[in-house]
Amino acid sequence: MSSQLIQFIKNFTNLSEASISNTVELLNEDCTVPFISRYRKERTGNLDEVQIGDIVKFKEQFEELNKRKSSILKALKEQEVLTDELQRKIESSDNLVVLEDLYLPYKKKRKTKAETARANGLEPLAKIIMSQRANDLDYIASKYVNAKVTNEDDALDGARHIIAEWINERTDIRNNIRWQLEKFAQITTKGVKTKITDEKAQKFRDYFDWSESLSRCPSHRLLAILRAEKEGFIRLKIEIDDERALDKIESRIIRSNNECADQIALAIKDAYKRLLLPALSNEILAKAKEKADETAINVFAKNLKQLLLGSPLGEKRILGIDPGFRTGCKVVCLNAQGDLKHNETIFPHAPQNKSIEAMKKISSLVNAHKIEAIAIGNGTASRETEQLIRKIRFDKEIQVFVVSEAGASIYSASKIAREEFPNYDVTVRGAVSIARRLADPLAELVKIDAKSIGVGQYQHDVDQSKLKKSLDAVVESCVNTIGVNINTASKPLLSYVSGIGPKLAENIVTYRNENGAFESRNEIKKVPRLGAKSFEQGAGFLRIKDAKNPLDDSAVHPESYLLVNRMAKEVKKSVDELIGNKTVLQQIDLHKYCTGSVGLPTLKDIISELEKPGADPRETAKVFTFNKDIRTINDLREGQLLPGIVNNITNFGCFVDVGIKESGLVHVSNLADKYVSDVSSIVALHQQVIVKVLEVDVQRKRIQLSMNYM
Repeated sequence: MSSQLIQFIKNFTNLSEASISNTVELLNEDCTVPFISRYRKERTGNLDEVQIGDIVKFKEQFEELNKRKSSILKALKEQEVLTDELQRKIESSDNLVVLEDLYLPYKKKRKTKAETARANGLEPLAKIIMSQRANDLDYIASKYVNAKVTNEDDALDGARHIIAEWINERTDIRNNIRWQLEKFAQITTKGVKTKITDEKAQKFRDYFDWSESLSRCPSHRLLAILRAEKEGFIRLKIEIDDERALDKIESRIIRSNNECADQIALAIKDAYKRLLLPALSNEILAKAKEKADETAINVFAKNLKQLLLGSPLGEKRILGIDPGFRTGCKVVCLNAQGDLKHNETIFPHAPQNKSIEAMKKISSLVNAHKIEAIAIGNGTASRETEQLIRKIRFDKEIQVFVVSEAGASIYSASKIAREEFPNYDVTVRGAVSIARRLADPLAELVKIDAKSIGVGQYQHDVDQSKLKKSLDAVVESCVNTIGVNINTASKPLLSYVSGIGPKLAENIVTYRNENGAFESRNEIKKVPRLGAKSFEQGAGFLRIKDAKNPLDDSAVHPESYLLVNRMAKEVKKSVDELIGNKTVLQQIDLHKYCTGSVGLPTLKDIISELEKPGADPRETAKVFTFNKDIRTINDLREGQLLPGIVNNITNFGCFVDVGIKESGLVHVSNLADKYVSDVSSIVALHQQVIVKVLEVDVQRKRIQLSMNYM
């Protein structure tokens, strides 16, 4: 293993060399992050998923850097310009920007003014000027007049183009301009006169005349500005003090006070305006965009994790309703395993207004299918449908939940939904998705492209490959944190289990359909193409309910079964008797079970799991009721205190659903009576809160709320 790789990662993470080295070894052995963090704590020094994720990230960066180094060295060798010193500088570089600067003078360029000047024989004149010792430049320049260089001015002009290119390629000058851009750059925007009256442009009207320090521009604002520019509503510039920048360059180059100095000063101005500033301002803007992307992706990842780990109701018989007015409300009945047992449409609202008939039908379905809870989508006609349901007098207590239906329409038209319900249309599939989200948000939401779930900020404007990688990691982490019932899990859910993936998930479902439910973890090995490595990586996260061996329904890995059997034998209990017996488990001396590969971290995990095998760490879903008098934005008044549910979190605050179509914003300054640097430290997705109405803009459909009103 490369010591350079270990040092590279260490520079960014401050983790120990042993932890990095062992983790990299495990990654090279095709171990997954969830498996490493859960079952290889002794090897990593007890690193968590975030720390291992950082090692993965910087390992990929190092490999990308090395790949670019190889490409550059190959190109330089082919050009026969690679010196020992240049090779040493390239090989020791640990930064892509430095690497590209080293390569810049040799990079094949499209036809430039400097290249034309060289072809016209003007490079010797440029060298004479740069020596700064010559006088009477007109006379010297006259010697370079030829068929393509018609006079002395043309000769000097061409020489300046060559000098400008040399200046542009100087690393020290580029770094100084970079430093000034990082410290002092202003981002300035102006509205495009022909576009600012466009209705779509109005949400960007704050940026029709805007200027601020680029380094202080928050991620959400920069992404909004870049979207406005992309859509053609504004133009933006990155600006610094040009005079100061030019003075800094001149102080590095000009050492005389003659005609040569005058020509160099002109070349410096040209290099700065035409080459340095455009390229480096684009670079600093790209760097700021990358940072904004990272911030936005982190916010999205945090939100997604909270959403996926949302409170499940569990295995209950659920009636799901996808509400609507004109087209009616689609109703579905699911059994405790989430299978569709019945569907139909009711029309309680305008224009049909068959509310009495609808209430009777719902009551009948609740009795016929022994329904335990009702899930209502939070879209159009949601409040009206909820009020209708709450009027029904059921024979027993029925919990009524309003469920977010964000992304349900995406799922209902997807290939996954068509495979699950080939004989039903999109409306039925959407209602099923709403009901299943109540039972288990994680199991249902993994079927939907995370970008369509409706949390985060500017997710369509950030680097899509980085976003996908981050969100996939979040989903994988959540799925493996909770564990998966292999006998009921869908193909999409199984595909996120450590070591499984889409193809093996498909093979598992096919095997299950052909052979019936899995009876033991050992049987998983019979799945076609599921080899020893996949079993090692995934077995601990796959659960077998009511298995002969109770450990098969726990997070204890099969590789530790013998160890648990030994513990049980030494305390004179069966494994069944040991599980859940906290008193006995706490008395076991773990030190006597330590070996070269199994230490206290793993043993403590085993004991913890045996105390509560297969326990779901998520809280159970709780019923929530909105203010029944608030139905539209017109019902809101300043000063009202309202119950609400946090339905999105951004860097600038959180959005709260108060039971109407429009969500209200609690700005970060109104979250608490103290400075808040991280919104997620105050609120969580789906948290039930009480908010105060500060301001209502009916025309723009904007609502300002506060949680700091005591």
